[in-house]
Amino acid sequence: MSLRLYVATTSQGKLRDFRTAAQAFGVEIETLPGLEKIEPPEEDAPTFEGNATLKAVYYSRYLPGKLIIADDSGLEVDALDGAPGVRSARFASDAGLVDSPDAEDNTDVWNNMVLLQCMDKVSADQRTARYNCALVCALDGHVRDVAHGEVHGVILDAPRGLGGFGYDPLFYLPELDKTMAELDLETKLTLSHRGRALEALLTKLQAARSETR
Repeated sequence: MSLRLYVATTSQGKLRDFRTAAQAFGVEIETLPGLEKIEPPEEDAPTFEGNATLKAVYYSRYLPGKLIIADDSGLEVDALDGAPGVRSARFASDAGLVDSPDAEDNTDVWNNMVLLQCMDKVSADQRTARYNCALVCALDGHVRDVAHGEVHGVILDAPRGLGGFGYDPLFYLPELDKTMAELDLETKLTLSHRGRALEALLTKLQAARSETR
């Protein structure tokens, strides 16, 4: 019987990334049933692992006996002392930029614009950054396993590519001469922080399953 994990996210980008990475392990990834009707917890921890833990533990109580995974991830820019960090998804709103109620969701566009403004005076050799992901698996309100993933790159001064989401159009990988938004999905998952975190987590979970057989 294949391992099935329920992910607590409404992000279609994250769900796609998790499912693609899980295929190599023969693991099924499903959205937590009824997630859209559950009041989300406040993500007020100061670290990625802290936020991922509180989400995984919280949502695991809504599906007893099943493994729930939740992540918290974001961009850490060295020249900005690690910002936006845990505020990556709210970088623009923290700066006072809010879409009108009838507008399409332009969160990524606004976040990238604020990042470019913050990096305007930063020289090319000081634009290093990393994507960081903490992924936590919980069962019945208790943490089962924790895994991390990172990928290092450089922040460009203009977006490139139409794929990916979040800060991908600005996150440049020198060794490939491409941004994350220019990579095909399979290549991205072999490099991405989220893919690496899921691979590490699945390795732990499958090792634990083998020990109990």
